[in-house]
Amino acid sequence: MPIITIPLRKTLPLGLAPALRSQLFFVSPEILEFSLIEQDGRIQAIAVTTASDGDHGLAEKINYLVETDILKQKVFKSKVVWQSPPTGASGYHADMFETLVAKGVAFEAAEGQVGFGEPMIGLINYFDRRIRQIALAMPNAQEFQYPTLLPTSVLDTFGYFGSFPHFAMFVTRLHNDINVYQAFRDEYSANKRITPALFTHCQNHDYCLPPTMCYHTYHQLRDSTLASNRVVTAKGKSFRFEAKYYRGLERLWDFTIREIVFLGSREFVLECRESFMRASFALMEELGLSGFSEVANDPFFVTQDTAGKIFNQRMMELKYELRLNVDSERTIAAASFNFHENYFGDAFRISREDRTNALTGCVGFGLERLVYAFLCQYGLDESKWPLSLKREM
Repeated sequence: MPIITIPLRKTLPLGLAPALRSQLFFVSPEILEFSLIEQDGRIQAIAVTTASDGDHGLAEKINYLVETDILKQKVFKSKVVWQSPPTGASGYHADMFETLVAKGVAFEAAEGQVGFGEPMIGLINYFDRRIRQIALAMPNAQEFQYPTLLPTSVLDTFGYFGSFPHFAMFVTRLHNDINVYQAFRDEYSANKRITPALFTHCQNHDYCLPPTMCYHTYHQLRDSTLASNRVVTAKGKSFRFEAKYYRGLERLWDFTIREIVFLGSREFVLECRESFMRASFALMEELGLSGFSEVANDPFFVTQDTAGKIFNQRMMELKYELRLNVDSERTIAAASFNFHENYFGDAFRISREDRTNALTGCVGFGLERLVYAFLCQYGLDESKWPLSLKREM
């Protein structure tokens, strides 16, 4: 496959390499692989493996990403707020996903989509049960079950598509007209398969797949007045297009989240977040899971104020991530703990009895990632699993 070297018009400090790596696959589907070319402590160029011959405008696109987004960001020193060394695991199982596939426990259904059986199902239910118990023990906590589809207008309400257009996944259907159905059927019969031209008959984009569960909660409480501080939890499927970043069970396009939303006063929301963090870290320690929690930021994509948003999140510590080891050198984010200030309260007009808009926060656990990290640390031999987990399962 062809490899082209793209010089950067403006070089980058090495500290921004993670930010660059996290965005490059979204630049173009032509990018199959890439490596950063470093010299004198700076990233000077990018070697790109492409799907076909030619430049495909990649030089301009990559330099646009660098100059508009990456270069404006600051290099932050990681602030760790919790850490757990290995205590129960006996060596890492770096090939765990391949092992799960080989044993018939998991199978790759399509890009970013993985099906699985036991023991993963049991482990997901176990972790969800433990997290749900923490959630429902909080003040004024209530559980809901939401539908999969989310009205596109909900994401429009708070400008989701301006910050995360690269993650969005839409749902469509045929325009409901008898002539459309007939034309679609005739074209399909002639070709005996789905062709791109058939999708010209699809005109509806009123629904999308939810990127996370908490947006259902804000939609549910839109234009309401809270009688008191509230906690709402739900488990469901979430969807994010991950370009070529998907890897086994680490960055699925279709995954399961247990989410907990806090709504009310600043003191209540921050105390709930802090309490949930402490309880989550205690659970990780109980199970002897190796990892850490650090200040983090959301993956904003090529917005005019990306650098400002990231700076604000990190300086005000609005977001923490729980990262668990999958090998001795590498971690994955299994959960996040977020404080939104009045952002969603204002956008959805969720008010309190004193007529001020509610502040919100949320905690989200990616259950497949959590279980995958557990298996990478403990393996499939259940005799080596923590006793408290084995008892409950």
